[in-house]
Amino acid sequence: MRIYEPKHWYSILFQFHKSDTLRKLFPLMLSIAAYSALVVWLEVHYLDLAGNPYLRNFFYLHNLLGFALSLLLVFRTNTAYDRWWEGRKQWGALTNNCRNLSIKLQALLLPSDDHNRAFFRQAIPLYASVLKDHLLQEQTRLALDDADHPEWLLIDHDKHRPNQVARLIMDRLVLLHKKGLVSGEELLMLNSDVTALTDICGACERIKNTPIPWSYSAFIKKFFFIYIMTLPFGYVAMLGFWVVPLVSIVFYVLASLELIAEEIEDPFGRDSNDLPMDKIAENIRRHVGEIL
Repeated sequence: MRIYEPKHWYSILFQFHKSDTLRKLFPLMLSIAAYSALVVWLEVHYLDLAGNPYLRNFFYLHNLLGFALSLLLVFRTNTAYDRWWEGRKQWGALTNNCRNLSIKLQALLLPSDDHNRAFFRQAIPLYASVLKDHLLQEQTRLALDDADHPEWLLIDHDKHRPNQVARLIMDRLVLLHKKGLVSGEELLMLNSDVTALTDICGACERIKNTPIPWSYSAFIKKFFFIYIMTLPFGYVAMLGFWVVPLVSIVFYVLASLELIAEEIEDPFGRDSNDLPMDKIAENIRRHVGEIL
């Protein structure tokens, strides 16, 4: 995720990032400009739309189609941003939940209980890292102390890893309860935090595994393509050669909105506007280490 200062207009207006839509759309913009120039040439030599009163009404038709397309794109962008923001809220909840669990364990565990403190100091941040890799569909790459905590070897990387880490945390809490180090009331208090980890994982998986319905996305793209390809015919009689830059600019604006929506609708990735899960997971590791 790119961090920037929204009040610095100069850096925003005159600096082009590698994810800027202009870089991606520039070749297509040239193609659209060439297509529009071809329509102008046909108008000048063959079509004569300006002299046909019926075909000139095509201009008013495009006004109506443009209004309908703008409503669809607004809804598309808002839906994609809602998914991005929901993902950010879930990772914010994960951060707070890990802090709360660490604070409770800090108060409940004996100061001399270095073994269990070391376990939770690793296990709680491990859940955030495993969840990140699970959403990215990558392998977990962490240096764990297998000698002191052989239970790490029980994690099967071919299965649902976040659930396995949550199970290890719960197993250790139940073991502490059986040894009399944690009372039944304290175990119930800690159970809510462990349960919240799985709830957050499920919410992130819902966003990750449930894309925008295909029929809706396909309809917008087809409608957008037809609108752009017929746009030169709607304005060539009125603007002449000025229709070439006009259509290119309209294409850039509308296509940019669709590209941005496609990028942010899946916030768990490596794009520049995706959530900074690596940074959040590192913050959780540092905060849990400070508490425990």
